[in-house]
Amino acid sequence: MGHGTNRVEDMASPNNGTTAPATANARETIVEIHSVCLPPKKTAFQKLKKRFGDVFFPDDPLERFRNQTWRNRVILCLQSLFPIFTWGSQYDLKLLRSDVVSGLTIASLAIPQGISYAKLANLPPIVGLYSSFVPPLIYSVLGSSKHLAVGPVSIASLVMGSMLSESVSPTQDSILYLKLAFTSTFFAGLFQASLGLLRLGFVIDFLSKPTLIGFTAGAAVIVSLQQLKGLLGIVHFTGKMQFIPVMSSVFSHRSEWSWETILMGLGFLAILLTTRHIIGHLPKGLNPPSSNMLYFSGTHLALAIKTGIITGILSLTEGIAVGRTFASLKNYQVNGNKEMMAIGFMNMAGSCTSCYVTTGSFSRSAVNYNAGAKTAVSNIVMASAVLVTLLFLMPLFYYTPNLILAAIILTAVIGLIDYQAAYKLWKVDKFDFFTCMCSFFGVLLVSVPLGLAIAVGVSVLKILLHVTRPNTLEFGNIQGTQIYQSVKRYREASRIPGFLILAVESPIYFANSTYLQERILRWTREEEARIKENNGSTLKCIILDMTAVSSIDTNGIEALFELRRRLEKQSLQLVLVNPVGSVMEKLHKSKIIESLGLSGLYLTVGEAVADLSSTWKAHGQP
Repeated sequence: MGHGTNRVEDMASPNNGTTAPATANARETIVEIHSVCLPPKKTAFQKLKKRFGDVFFPDDPLERFRNQTWRNRVILCLQSLFPIFTWGSQYDLKLLRSDVVSGLTIASLAIPQGISYAKLANLPPIVGLYSSFVPPLIYSVLGSSKHLAVGPVSIASLVMGSMLSESVSPTQDSILYLKLAFTSTFFAGLFQASLGLLRLGFVIDFLSKPTLIGFTAGAAVIVSLQQLKGLLGIVHFTGKMQFIPVMSSVFSHRSEWSWETILMGLGFLAILLTTRHIIGHLPKGLNPPSSNMLYFSGTHLALAIKTGIITGILSLTEGIAVGRTFASLKNYQVNGNKEMMAIGFMNMAGSCTSCYVTTGSFSRSAVNYNAGAKTAVSNIVMASAVLVTLLFLMPLFYYTPNLILAAIILTAVIGLIDYQAAYKLWKVDKFDFFTCMCSFFGVLLVSVPLGLAIAVGVSVLKILLHVTRPNTLEFGNIQGTQIYQSVKRYREASRIPGFLILAVESPIYFANSTYLQERILRWTREEEARIKENNGSTLKCIILDMTAVSSIDTNGIEALFELRRRLEKQSLQLVLVNPVGSVMEKLHKSKIIESLGLSGLYLTVGEAVADLSSTWKAHGQP
């Protein structure tokens, strides 16, 4: 065969007038040997452009604009920048009813949660309410999730409070502390939006399905445990989120348990009358501007930037993970790049309107989902309810019934622990189940962000194992056909005398080239030992099926050179079969094709066996 010629040889076949199976003892017929062609020539710029597009623009965002009128292009541009224009034209009263119910429901959580989470960040309680008004409005226009309920979250609040309070006292220097909080929020949004604008949303793809299942279950347990404070009537409760500190706090404050409070959970009226927690004075009015409070110079600027980046990463990871969790339940897609930009821009705008870091809240999103939310309008309804509260109802929130809040959250999150999905992972893929458990116990025992980081690390380890230790298979011929498949998988696949046919199911990179070289040599030694034991025909040729080798680098090419050299010392021939276009191009430029010769490259395994067998037969070799 050759990579530039077509040759016709006489070979044996049991079928009249058909292509011969690759066996050495069949009847004679004509077999056409096809050439392996190089891909069309491209300049370095064309290759770089394609590679850049595949990495950063896999969805080809400009495709929708081709062959469109200017009017349609403007409409498509608006829909791309503002997802609300995509679904807004199809919005109707039925959807509105569902969104109003869910929006009012999450508003009942947003108000007390905003107050309590602001206190976790050592901020005035009213800032928590401000943060539940402006950011949800911006997200409803820019976000791609239908169920994500936006607002302050516990993780970002705790991290911001702990990082800033290490250097600035929130009580003794409250103005500077507030400035740093708003500035950190601005840098968090700037960092988040930059990731989206640079189209780095593929980074979030490391949040695999098993990771999300474990994250959802772990977060559900953590959020549920946090409600023990209200359900048991505990006053002094830990601010930590991990399982062990929470349970330790619960049992170390047994003296604060109130059996009356526990029994009050049986009656809604008793809850309203007796479970009250004094918050303090909350002023009326809309968000005051805070752009003049942003801190862009001075000794604490580095602290604000560091706090902003860390809280930005945590809130972005949590928000997109939560959004994708609920999107998977309803079988729709959440665009990672758009989510980054939406969350980033809402935080940048929030920093100028007296808000601190916000993202998608797990507990509120769970309630939003269970309340029947259909679109992001539920965020608008929630923000409207917060607006009414800020303007007219603040005195009514002097007392907040925490037990009602705890019961609502518990009802919403318990159903999100998907035991069946975890069991399915166990049955289908043990490594995916391990990833799921890492995410679950990481969130439960360490923290939400570190739990996700651990699970992502395990997922990356899985990828590295597949790349560094790729699968190799020994192929045989299925009698009466030109099909070659694994001899272990197909009992009817039989080895061809004189040939060792191997397939590599991975790219050949610097990370696995040495391993593959040694693995192929080991296959060779094992085959020679098997032949010697069974008194079979002498091994003459190693055929390497490269159909599944999607790419190769210089280390891989050098490994093939070295493999060919070591096989030649053993009087064995190396033959390559069906390298893909990019691999073929590199092999051609590296001159390895020339070193292999005309009989070193074939389009199919069948043609390689047929051509080489006929050549040996013509030279009188057995």
